Amino acid sequence: MNIAISEIFGPTIQGEGALIGRPTVFVRTGGCDFRCHWCDTLYAVESRFKADWIPMNASAIMERVNQLTAGQPLMITLSGGNPALQPLEKLIMMGHQQGYTFAMETQGSKVRPWFALLDHLTLSPKPPSSGMVFHQTRFEACIAAAGAGTTISLKLVIANEVDYQWAKALADDYPQLPLTLQPCNLSPATPAEPEQEPCLAQLNDQFRWLVEKVIEDRWFRARVLPQLHVLIWNNERGV
Repeated sequence: MNIAISEIFGPTIQGEGALIGRPTVFVRTGGCDFRCHWCDTLYAVESRFKADWIPMNASAIMERVNQLTAGQPLMITLSGGNPALQPLEKLIMMGHQQGYTFAMETQGSKVRPWFALLDHLTLSPKPPSSGMVFHQTRFEACIAAAGAGTTISLKLVIANEVDYQWAKALADDYPQLPLTLQPCNLSPATPAEPEQEPCLAQLNDQFRWLVEKVIEDRWFRARVLPQLHVLIWNNERGV
């Protein structure tokens, strides 16, 4: 089965979440069931960019990955859009046979049995500022599908005080999941476009506000991290 591919790039580093700083190749799929107000990858989400997505089978994807890595296995990050919409089981199995590991981030809105094949699963349900609705039953089904063999972590984007309080309540329900908080890249009031540059001064202010909130509340379970790739490359594609 073909997979809609928005871009394949790397090696680079993972810029966010529990695996931040890890060398990786990104396989970004096209298509998403969400339309977050502050989405920073609209080119992999909206149908107006669908003509740019390339249908590729698992063999072709792994061939491209091996070209980028010169055949040296490392971590492959499955991203999107929402990669859970794509038939990725064969790709993961093929990559594992070649020595690669797989990490994926999804909002937890679609559950797939092949989540159990992943080495790392980052669940990033979207907060109120996204404009999307959180369905806890679907989220918990994703956790169950991944099972004990997959490392699961929770990553929550914070744009404002409402998001912060929502994140605290949600995290309390899942104390077993390692938790990362991330300041929002783009303002919810500003429609995002591909390669839009965030205001780094504003982003730093938001990062500082989030750090101060966590410390003031003595929420010591949470790790607070920026999007490292945004600090280095803004919102450029393919880096």
